[in-house]
Amino acid sequence: MKDTGSQVLIALAGNPNCGKTTLFNALTGSRQHVGNYPGITVEKKEGSYSLNGNLLRLVDLPGTYSLTAYSLEELVARDFLVQERPQVVIDIVDASNLERNLYLTVQLLELGIPIVVALNMMDAAESRGIEIDVSELSRRLQVPVIPTVARTGMGKVGLMEAAAGVATAKQAWTPLHISYGPDIDPVLDRMEREIKDAGFLTDILPPRWTALKYLEDDEQVIGKGKETDPELSARLESMSAQVTDHLGKTLDTYPEAIIADHRYGFISALLKDGVMRQSRKADRLYMSDQIDRVVTNRFLGPLIMLLILYLVYQFTFKYSEVPVELLESGFSALGSYAETTLPEGPLKSLIISGIIDGVGGVLGFVPLILFMFFAIALLEDTGYLARVAYMLDRVFRTFGLHGSSVMSFIISGGIAGGCAVPGVMAARTLRSSKERLATILTAPFMNCGAKLPVFAMLIAAFFPARHAQIMLLLTLLSWAAALLLAKLIRVTILRGPSTPFLLELPPYRLPTFKGLLIHTWERTWQYIKKAGTIILAISILFWALMFFPALPEEKKHPFDAKRQAVLAQVPPEHLPAFTEGTGEPAFTGAESLRERLADIDRDASQAALRYSYAGRMGTGLEKITQWAGFDWRTNVALLSGFAAKELIISTMGTAYSLGQTDEEENRSLSDRLAGDPQWNPLKAFAVIVFIMLYAPCFATVVCIIKESGAWKWGLFSMVFNTAVAFFLSVLVFQAGHWMGLGG
Repeated sequence: MKDTGSQVLIALAGNPNCGKTTLFNALTGSRQHVGNYPGITVEKKEGSYSLNGNLLRLVDLPGTYSLTAYSLEELVARDFLVQERPQVVIDIVDASNLERNLYLTVQLLELGIPIVVALNMMDAAESRGIEIDVSELSRRLQVPVIPTVARTGMGKVGLMEAAAGVATAKQAWTPLHISYGPDIDPVLDRMEREIKDAGFLTDILPPRWTALKYLEDDEQVIGKGKETDPELSARLESMSAQVTDHLGKTLDTYPEAIIADHRYGFISALLKDGVMRQSRKADRLYMSDQIDRVVTNRFLGPLIMLLILYLVYQFTFKYSEVPVELLESGFSALGSYAETTLPEGPLKSLIISGIIDGVGGVLGFVPLILFMFFAIALLEDTGYLARVAYMLDRVFRTFGLHGSSVMSFIISGGIAGGCAVPGVMAARTLRSSKERLATILTAPFMNCGAKLPVFAMLIAAFFPARHAQIMLLLTLLSWAAALLLAKLIRVTILRGPSTPFLLELPPYRLPTFKGLLIHTWERTWQYIKKAGTIILAISILFWALMFFPALPEEKKHPFDAKRQAVLAQVPPEHLPAFTEGTGEPAFTGAESLRERLADIDRDASQAALRYSYAGRMGTGLEKITQWAGFDWRTNVALLSGFAAKELIISTMGTAYSLGQTDEEENRSLSDRLAGDPQWNPLKAFAVIVFIMLYAPCFATVVCIIKESGAWKWGLFSMVFNTAVAFFLSVLVFQAGHWMGLGG
């Protein structure tokens, strides 16, 4: 949605787990869209809210604890505020954790931006015996404070009316002034005067805010300062260094800690004298704590986690089975219609094999993806995934990773259905460069949503009675491989100690059905759009590689001769009916002759496919990949997966469509592979292992290069991951043959 000037721009800010996204969904509903911030792959959500005939434009900023840019989310949130300058910011705070949440509020006030405080999760606060004098808090903050419960929609109308009122008043940005004590204030005042006198960055930031950023050693602000006025920036850095040195010698601390202490002191004063009262003992076990005693128990916790994963997969496969079959039948019927109506030639092959069988193979699994995303959204919105990270911290430290790496793994597909791109980006929160890089390199081993349809198709073909069990096994295998390879990386090329882990466990919440549907649809729509754009284009490319060049006449001649030899055995009076397929020729041996013709047609199709450009590439690799049981058609499909893993199934669908006769090509890909003599459960499992671990998709490789700051790590991930994947696939296939499982 474009800002036309008549719209009011409102930003939603808040800590992670404060209910910000739930409130955004409740306000905007279907009137929202998701994209990325320009030049950055952080998700950007925008929506609109209609109030008294006026359209309010809402932007959901990334969750952040502060406006000091330590992470990309904090940087994006702050840049949006200072560059876009929204008329008002709705600051969502968790009423049950008010003191901690107000830290961001204080920083917004110091920036000077007009705000309205949404005192969210009032029901959770009341259940904990917390009483808040809303009007007194509003008076002390000098901003509107509106009680809300985002989950139920309580207070949202009053909140938007208050925000619209602040926006209409067109308040000037008036920064809050806080004293930071005798060690900080004198130099802060001096820095503020110099900044104001020179007009240094004052077009975007208040002078005192800029001075604070220099004292907090904010790299982005200091970088802008050096570009704007190198001389003044150097003086400000010198002043900051003097304060840092003085505090280190006298108090054994640093400016950031003093500034944070005084902000919390300001917040503590705000909440005194009855503004916030707790009628129950502070050491009372709340509901979340009571649940966590069981859910995060050292012994029961992991068992519960495995049970939940199993139930997620059981739910996904059980309830998506019928809609997946219906979609497959629909694409099959579409293929049959195209087969009977289109004239023979390249266009017919493109539409049936390149588009319907290629893209249709991917879109056919949309119900499965949708159910998986719904289950993941449920785990996220209830707060359970944070518990998974907490429980796995000790395990991760054993393998040289940080507890925060858990979230990167989960986002990448630790519970099948994520995406490696945001998973790699989530590693930005890690302070240790070595732990961050090790996480970036191993997160793509998770089972992302792009791999899921391939696994589902192969499981349906060769392990139809064990959907959930096989998916749970694959999840455990991906985690085991990622951790073991992370340990290998950390004891070789990225040696160094692990750093401490601190994670806030949000309270458990009952998510709204509407919120779950919105989260599910956002992710599913991204999958569908990818199938309709990137996958369609590359499917057509690989169809062309598999269709051209056509088999030359001298190679077609032996097949034509064999056909003529079969037709010569048909009695002349039955030949028209036999060749045109009209009726059943009543002569002995007709069915046998039909089967021989079908075999000849199949062999001719296979020869044409093998002669194509893609067939030549796949055949060339077969000398190596045969050790893992991969034939040349499998090689072609795996090559397409370097671009995007979804393409494996579309390319495989095209390859096995081009290689089938008319009578067979409308079967589902699972049925084709299950009936192919070159496939068996052992080969299928070896293929699954390879797909699980080999090179990340092109988008992830680009992201790895950007996040690591060096192209060599993108190349390393492609080569290292593929080598590991091939080694383990060979191990699985050869060991299976040795144990007699290859039949």
